[in-house]
Amino acid sequence: MRRMTNQGLEPVVLVEGCRTPFAKAFGPLAHLDSIDLGRRAVSELVLRSGIDPEIIDEVIFGSVVPCMRGPNLAREIVLGIGLPATIPGFTLNRACTSSLQSASIAVQMIATGQADCVIAGGAESASNTPVPVRKELLKFLMGFQRKGALGQLRQLLRFRPGHWVPAMPALAEPSTGLTMGQHAEIMAQEAEVDRSSQDELALRSHRRAARATAEGHLSDEIAPIWVGKRFETCLASDPLVRADTSMAALGRLRPVFDRKYGTITAGNASPLTDGAAACLFLSQSKAKELGLEAKAIIRSHVYRALDPALGLLYGPAVSTPPALERAGVSWSDIDLVEMHEAFAAQVLCNIRAFESDAFAQEKLGMKGSIGSVDWERFNVAGGSIAIGHPFAATGSRMLTTASNALRRQGGRYALVTACAAGAMGGTFVLENPN
Repeated sequence: MRRMTNQGLEPVVLVEGCRTPFAKAFGPLAHLDSIDLGRRAVSELVLRSGIDPEIIDEVIFGSVVPCMRGPNLAREIVLGIGLPATIPGFTLNRACTSSLQSASIAVQMIATGQADCVIAGGAESASNTPVPVRKELLKFLMGFQRKGALGQLRQLLRFRPGHWVPAMPALAEPSTGLTMGQHAEIMAQEAEVDRSSQDELALRSHRRAARATAEGHLSDEIAPIWVGKRFETCLASDPLVRADTSMAALGRLRPVFDRKYGTITAGNASPLTDGAAACLFLSQSKAKELGLEAKAIIRSHVYRALDPALGLLYGPAVSTPPALERAGVSWSDIDLVEMHEAFAAQVLCNIRAFESDAFAQEKLGMKGSIGSVDWERFNVAGGSIAIGHPFAATGSRMLTTASNALRRQGGRYALVTACAAGAMGGTFVLENPN
């Protein structure tokens, strides 16, 4: 294993990225849990990269919805696809930035000499969300551990039909009591982001994703999966992408979170999604030694948070300026921006925050805003509204999409950023190595 030198941290590169198709929950991938999806993404990643599995030092995966079949998703991926059993793996949860966080840990391990080669990603199966039982039912069932038929009979007589009513997973933020969608509505109202602009962003997301799929740019990222009762259909693209949608169709959808005054609909928000994505990271010197071509150099990665009451989904606005500073670049240097589209409203609010001197001064202690957004450089292959959003997989998908687009278009720097529950945000700055 390579050791640190006095010359500083070792540059880290993203060599390859791969993902499954992203599909709507309870759709074509519903029969696969997050372990299955993660295994498909990683096995194809290893195959496409041509890496010798023996040199992989660690596998790190994000997961928001726990998989009951195996809580340590990363380790189950290692063991399930025939990677050397000596490769350790661990699983983490940083909400919607989980696979950004897994990438950050991979970068840190390599930069500090703890590893040469790490696979980092995330997987999510919203279709297989575990539904917990009520405490009353658990207590009732535990009562059957008593010895003797008489004790068990007495316990049985305590049964009530209400015991079987499931305790549905909490959707609201514990700190505020509001759902993410409700927070997005509040942000949209405060920032005066109207329904029409949200639908326009959603339409652009679908059209760009449809074009990128037709041109093969998104399809190149995807490890196809055979689906159907007899595995008769090859799913090789994202079925959520709607090339035929329109402003009229989006305009007919009713608000979801505030049915009377709201602006957020199923059409301008990301859907519940199944899918997995993974990236391969190496030290730059190791990649050169192996003759592997880097897709991107990792220049910085930063996470920040704010009080949820001040705007739950402003994570990109607070994590982007320090990421730019750490990378030693300015906003004007960025050739491509990849921002997670949890809601069109959230995207537009963060862009307004990017452009606001008041936000920069009051929230970040900066002299002024970082600058405005060039829409021709923003989510050029569509975003989460069109492609889908498997919570823990989106970060790896964005890193892959951005690095591929950067090389394809000949730009130098790309910025990848996402919001997350708990009022957190994460941002990466990538550099084209060519």
